[in-house]
Amino acid sequence: MAYRYLDLLATPSVQAAQAANGARKIWERFEGDRASDRFTENEAAFIGERDSFYLASVSESGWPYVQHRGGPAGFLKVLDDTTLGFADYRGNRQYISLGNTAADDRVALILMDYPNQARLKILAHMESRDLAADPDLAARLVDPGYRGRPERGLVLRLETFDWNCPQHITRRFTGPQIETVLAPLRDRVAELEAENQALRDRLASG
Repeated sequence: MAYRYLDLLATPSVQAAQAANGARKIWERFEGDRASDRFTENEAAFIGERDSFYLASVSESGWPYVQHRGGPAGFLKVLDDTTLGFADYRGNRQYISLGNTAADDRVALILMDYPNQARLKILAHMESRDLAADPDLAARLVDPGYRGRPERGLVLRLETFDWNCPQHITRRFTGPQIETVLAPLRDRVAELEAENQALRDRLASG
């Protein structure tokens, strides 16, 4: 289990593509140990700071389906070192991911940190839980301050994860992140404007 994430995905066709592009020997000779069967404090902290992620599932017709999930920062909860969960609030009511995972519970997640150019990829098994029947889980997943109707809890059992390189991740910032950076600058500008006005008043008074 030196590189479980890639081992799971390196099917014969993937291996053939690696060989055709001169990369197969890189992975055949890989001797590291990229532990990825349990979240560490590093992954838990990263997940807890995210306000969105991308979720991929596969339909019974074979078509992949990717959706964007968003909410308050930390809405995707680390329940333990092998389990994630989040409350599924009522949305457009297409229920494509829900239906897909009822037939095949395998999903892939991509979590992005654009300011710090970091990307975490997760493979997991997802199941739907009745929150009314499990108040303890509901208490852990539902964000009291979030305006929305939770219809169920979605629990993800970790299979493996992998960190991606930062190449080609364009740095982007949310409004609150920009405000955090600008706040000290605005305070300083206000301070200088007040000092400037005080000097003008002194000059005007002779």
